[in-house]
Amino acid sequence: METITFTIGGMHCASCSIKNERALKKMIGVSDAVVNFATHSATVTYDSALVTPEQLYGTVIKNGYKVLSEDSLQAHKDHAKHELNTSMKKAFGALAVALPALVLAMGGISFSVPIGPYDASIWLQMIFGSVVILGFGWEFHTGMVQQTRMRSANMDTLISLGTLAALLYSMWVFVAGGTEFYFETGAIITAFILLGRYFEAKSRGQAGEAIEKLVKMGAKTARRVRDQGSGFSDQGADAYEDVAIEDVKVGDMLFVKPGEKIPVDGIVIQGETSIDESMFTGESMPVSKKEGDSLFGATVNINGAIRMRAIHVGAQTALAHIVKMVTEAQLSKAPIQRLADSIAGIFVPIVLGIAVITLIGWFIATGSLLAGVIPAVAVLVIACPCALGLATPTAIMVGTGTGARRGILIKNGEALEKGRSIDVVLFDKTGTLTEGKPKVTDIISAVADVSEDDVLRIAAGIEKSSEHPLAQAVVNAAKEKQLIVTNVSSFENISGMGVRGSVDGKAVLLGNARLMHDEGIDWSTMGVTKEQLEEDAKTVVMLARDHVFIGMLAIADTLKQDALQAIELLRTRGISSIMITGDNKRTGEAIGKKLGITTVYSEVLPQEKGEKVKALQGEGKRVAFVGDGINDAPALVQADLGIAIGTGTDIAIEAGNVVLVKGNPTKVAETLVLSSATFRVIKQNLFWAFFYNVAAIPLAALGLLNPIIAAGAMAFSSVSVVLNSLRLKRIRS
Repeated sequence: METITFTIGGMHCASCSIKNERALKKMIGVSDAVVNFATHSATVTYDSALVTPEQLYGTVIKNGYKVLSEDSLQAHKDHAKHELNTSMKKAFGALAVALPALVLAMGGISFSVPIGPYDASIWLQMIFGSVVILGFGWEFHTGMVQQTRMRSANMDTLISLGTLAALLYSMWVFVAGGTEFYFETGAIITAFILLGRYFEAKSRGQAGEAIEKLVKMGAKTARRVRDQGSGFSDQGADAYEDVAIEDVKVGDMLFVKPGEKIPVDGIVIQGETSIDESMFTGESMPVSKKEGDSLFGATVNINGAIRMRAIHVGAQTALAHIVKMVTEAQLSKAPIQRLADSIAGIFVPIVLGIAVITLIGWFIATGSLLAGVIPAVAVLVIACPCALGLATPTAIMVGTGTGARRGILIKNGEALEKGRSIDVVLFDKTGTLTEGKPKVTDIISAVADVSEDDVLRIAAGIEKSSEHPLAQAVVNAAKEKQLIVTNVSSFENISGMGVRGSVDGKAVLLGNARLMHDEGIDWSTMGVTKEQLEEDAKTVVMLARDHVFIGMLAIADTLKQDALQAIELLRTRGISSIMITGDNKRTGEAIGKKLGITTVYSEVLPQEKGEKVKALQGEGKRVAFVGDGINDAPALVQADLGIAIGTGTDIAIEAGNVVLVKGNPTKVAETLVLSSATFRVIKQNLFWAFFYNVAAIPLAALGLLNPIIAAGAMAFSSVSVVLNSLRLKRIRS
């Protein structure tokens, strides 16, 4: 199966998108099709052996619409810009011609210049009305003809029938020598609807601006090092060459000055700096970077010149993945949209039927067919399914765009809908609530003439030769304190217990209590302290020099800075938190206690995580799972909402419904807040779209709604839905 996305031109309402979607789904070889009215795009999954892209385009063209390009992003951007300019010219041109007709008619103005049986004022009203209805409104009439040929109807049908009815009726009265004209009615209706489409196109552009802003964030050029083996000292004018970002290849060495954008994803190979990663993470604090640290393209180098190695370029960069993910999310539909789609698909025929019934009803009540013309026109004009079609996709566009700017990548509309009803969040411990790497948390000296720094320096000296993760934690702690560490000699690894060697010419022993016991070293004076540290889920290693116990270090996988705040944020929203870990019960409960998490699943095997999620769902709970590792993928898929930490593995990221670009756990609560707010806006949009039509159509049919007011209200309804969606930009956690 292959997937293609293309932009459709000429769609004016939800029924247009439904018609194209149904036609595409009926094609042999098409497994799925989604046509999004807000983005004017179609995404089709098809079997290339049974159907070609050209045949897909042909189906849309046969329906009376245009296919603009296969490049959805650029095509949509170009089409939206063209549509905005064209709709603006038509709208204000139509208003400029229609307003004089309205002033002449409503003001009863007469020039006392008779032309035949009528004053010049009436002739001007007829000319202005005809120009607007037949000229500026020509797209409505051609659209109606195309739909009629296919035995179908859409919004163009309603507008065309309504305005032509007002014009033709007035023409008939004009020829018959009557005095009741509605030239200005048809003209103003046309002008208002064109003005509404202009504001709608402008608002849609604001709703979908997230993708364009993301694309613009990327660097356009890079400074490539000519001699890949040179250092900072070789910085002559010809040491670098400026190249287009498209020409950067994996493995290239690049030079980035302070204030410049990081051109592509890579790692620091020389120098130190701080990087503004707020565009990815939504967090304003700069991140320190040193040799070996990762860099993301489009982030900003703040205060240090660095050399970097390109690791990911082009479509493989983090920015490109984010753009792709946000684009796909904005093209998707939430399950709630099916209701709106079902109604919009049959709405136009129903409205046509109501208009006919209105006309007949007025004829029966008054004996005059003409008495029902204006109420019937009002019914046709007021009944706009545009608001229904925009209700869901515009909210999704703004919601996903807002999330992307804050480092929350929501993959589809379904994820947004699921996120609003979560009861419990199940956190994997390592890498999610904790840093995922051990750190030295406590350094304790046992003798007066040995300082804490001495304990760390000696321990780091012997651990330099070890590859154990705990050893690396000790060495890193010494580096952070900038201690001068002496190299070890006669190094020996003692399996399961520790290491021994010679540091500063003295015999050093570092390991667990069993090693100390076997070597006959007395550490009993620190027994209580050791127990307290272990109760806090810390691993204790003991240090002896020349067979004398001199101190110990505690090492633990430390909590992330915002972990406690994240749990508290969820608690205030009535969402309970559970931690799941492969650690022993004592360690798990100790960490849970620090976080205020009362339910902890300890000693859980990787393959059992998904079963834990399923068990909670069996209790009727809606579960979000937060994880970052390969072994979290089954649980992420099983959960109602899978939230993957972006700093984790590709497999976990692929399995999640939501990806947090950085590992900040407070983003979990922010995700659920954004989901709830987006779904609330969708429901508000749908309610007002439904309520508007349900309330307005009967008023129009009873003759209580002037067609001009109906046209203005119809245009405003679509704009109001988009403006309501734009409020999501201001949502805070």
